[in-house]
Amino acid sequence: MFQVYDTQVAKRFTIYNSLFLDLPFDDIYVTGTLLPFLGKACERGYASGKSPREIIDGFFEEMMPGEKNEKERYDFLFEMIQYVERQVVLFDSIEDAAYEKINDISGKGSIKALISRVENDRKKDALIEKLKNFSIRLTLTAHPTQFYPGQVLGIITDLEQAIRENDLENINLLLQQLGKTGFINREKPTPFDEAISLIWYLENVFYHSIPDIIIRLLNGLGQPLHTWENPGILKVGFWPGGDRDGNPFVTHETTLQVADRLKKWLMRCYYRDLRKIRKRLTFKHVEEHIVRAERGIYYTLFENKEIYTSKDDLLAILLEAREALIKYHDGLFLDLLDRFILKVRIFGFHFAHMDLRQDSRKHDALWEEVFSIQGKEFIGTEDELIAKVMKTKALPSLEHFEESFHKEMLQSMATVKSVQKTNGEEGLHRYIISNCQSALHVLEVYQMAKLTLGVDTGKLPVDIVPLFETIDDLQMAPQIMTKLYQMPEYKAHLKSRGMKQNIMLGFSDGTKDGGYLKANWSILMAKEELTRVSRESGILVVFFDGRGGPVARGGGNLHNFYASLGEKVENSEIQVTIQGQTISSNYGKQASCTYNFEQLLSAGVENHLYPDAEKNLNETQRELIQKLADIGYESYKALKNHPKFVPYLEHVAPLKFFGMTNIGSRPLKRGGDSGLKFEDLRAIPFVGSWAQMKQNIPGFYGVGSAIKVLEAEGKLEELKKLYQESLFFRTLLGNSMQSLNKCFYPATAYLKDNPEYGDFWKILFAEYECSVDMLKKISGMNELLQDNPVSKASIEIRERIVLPLITIQQYAIQIGLEKGMSTEILDKLILRTMFGIINATRNAA
Repeated sequence: MFQVYDTQVAKRFTIYNSLFLDLPFDDIYVTGTLLPFLGKACERGYASGKSPREIIDGFFEEMMPGEKNEKERYDFLFEMIQYVERQVVLFDSIEDAAYEKINDISGKGSIKALISRVENDRKKDALIEKLKNFSIRLTLTAHPTQFYPGQVLGIITDLEQAIRENDLENINLLLQQLGKTGFINREKPTPFDEAISLIWYLENVFYHSIPDIIIRLLNGLGQPLHTWENPGILKVGFWPGGDRDGNPFVTHETTLQVADRLKKWLMRCYYRDLRKIRKRLTFKHVEEHIVRAERGIYYTLFENKEIYTSKDDLLAILLEAREALIKYHDGLFLDLLDRFILKVRIFGFHFAHMDLRQDSRKHDALWEEVFSIQGKEFIGTEDELIAKVMKTKALPSLEHFEESFHKEMLQSMATVKSVQKTNGEEGLHRYIISNCQSALHVLEVYQMAKLTLGVDTGKLPVDIVPLFETIDDLQMAPQIMTKLYQMPEYKAHLKSRGMKQNIMLGFSDGTKDGGYLKANWSILMAKEELTRVSRESGILVVFFDGRGGPVARGGGNLHNFYASLGEKVENSEIQVTIQGQTISSNYGKQASCTYNFEQLLSAGVENHLYPDAEKNLNETQRELIQKLADIGYESYKALKNHPKFVPYLEHVAPLKFFGMTNIGSRPLKRGGDSGLKFEDLRAIPFVGSWAQMKQNIPGFYGVGSAIKVLEAEGKLEELKKLYQESLFFRTLLGNSMQSLNKCFYPATAYLKDNPEYGDFWKILFAEYECSVDMLKKISGMNELLQDNPVSKASIEIRERIVLPLITIQQYAIQIGLEKGMSTEILDKLILRTMFGIINATRNAA
């Protein structure tokens, strides 16, 4: 496979890049010629121990001795940044165009391989039974790290197609268009803009890929499409427009606006399909039904007339057409109609499942004001506060609230009714509580929803989803849920929801709080305990994993992760967040979307059909991982408590610049403006800052030192054995290897001589070296990712492309540190380099 990658991607990039380097930007024709020289200067400079400032200054002295003017030098660096950004796009397009050739799309983990395996093992019936209740929900979060504007995404799509066809003339034209098209949003996108950018993927990718996978799966298992009882095997969740914790600029109007856009764009897809079907089903007794269905969609789409009260109205017409087609015309083109019927059953009138989300502290404040308006105090023990909340019979009317945000929260909850009326209950039926730390936090939302929507006990059309994130919260989660399960009213609510409880577990804040090993282990332990207490209470627990793109936020190899959870973890559904470059890289094209969905589906069902020792940890293995996690936690905690930890992020890393990027409205931190506190930092800028510095601390810190302690205790051979025998442990360390492979400490080595931050940098670097060394020992590899040469090659090429950007960013940071202050031009340089670095890494924040 590596040879294919080298031919299809690496060599093609060399060829097309030579075309690309001839393109003019801003009438400076020499820039493309000099970019390779800058890249070489960076490579040679770091190899000889030079600092970024020495590299850039040396480059100007050698290659552009006449450019003495500081402004001219900075202008040139900005032009270099423009070039590199577009090189990243070119490389992405080449890699995407070769997707089917560099990935074994019919091999292990594919639908084809799964069906073949169950047929050979006589487990076909068991698979069919599992699929009747199993589902995967990929939730697209607001796109805060996707820097490409819509027009650039369109060029990328066309460029990929031209590369597939080896259309050199078109490639050249598209590269010219790319060179003249702006990459930066002039203004911050609104929450609605963020939603629009993701609806593009729904319309152009998911609408086609999801039915295709389900059709091939059902056909392969001999199941009829139009009567299959679980069309929601694959689903898409949607956070833009409802995630108020992630984006404080989301309002209830935004929620309604996004829900409307989701339905309208789905109707566009249906309308296009129906026009194609009408061209074929031109028969008596059939055509009239298709025309009626098409007209209903037309009126909904273009004249804002709600012809159908629900998807069932549309399905009724289509099933009449189906019956007539079989009765009068021997089922001619039946397959075409059945495929469309399945699409309607999959996507309904909602397209994607929206979620509402808010921080628990906001709910606390809301209830404080509710009681204040009523002339009461909201104080007492947790049980006393729960009693007060649950006894509340009505909420004050909106005009009585002084805090406008509280009015907005109540109006947001009220949108559930409106969205469910137009898009169906599937359109918006969950409310997620970030930073959930108690049963009170769940019941505050439950009661708010019940009173706002005006429903009785046992009739709430919303799932209340606690999100447990920090190490302490994860440990308390089973106790919190047990308390809720034992409450008669909450149990009545769960009964009305099919005795099913959704629980979200967040890797982001877990890793930020406890470090890589402890967070991952704590989440597995929490899942096992939550599964146990839920089963004991007769509740089916569904886990929703908040996994961002990078390893530090729970990313990495999703397929192995879900295949490795073992029998102690409930797996009736797989639910996971996808965001940033992970959306575009793993689900941005039909080929990649299909491949990754199939891999996830196979991982989920194989864990059920083929339980084995590799997927289930024994007690000895658990003790070993627990010890590693505890030692790693202490190591990370010591770093976190270092007096320079927060100042380093604030003054050395480009943390503050995440708040300046026009990529979305997500803030740097929760809380007010009372200074930077570690606990208030949002995970995206926290993880993203380490990624920009090419230090990736949250993705590995503590791994090396923990293994080293156990090595000193004579347990290295046990760890090697654990690595070979446990898929969970192998996946855990393999994902950390990805983080380490994306590190580049020479770029920041100049900091070792900094009087204020030198000692702190040396601590980071020592753990990096230790982790690389220890992981090679455990895995038996000579170099990291030796077992995945394609991934290794991709990372190496990407890192080489953006090396000039990394150097320019550190050059600006270094000058600012030496001067003791930053300037507008240095800030602008840092800001502009961030885009290309994140886009190249594809899962950096």
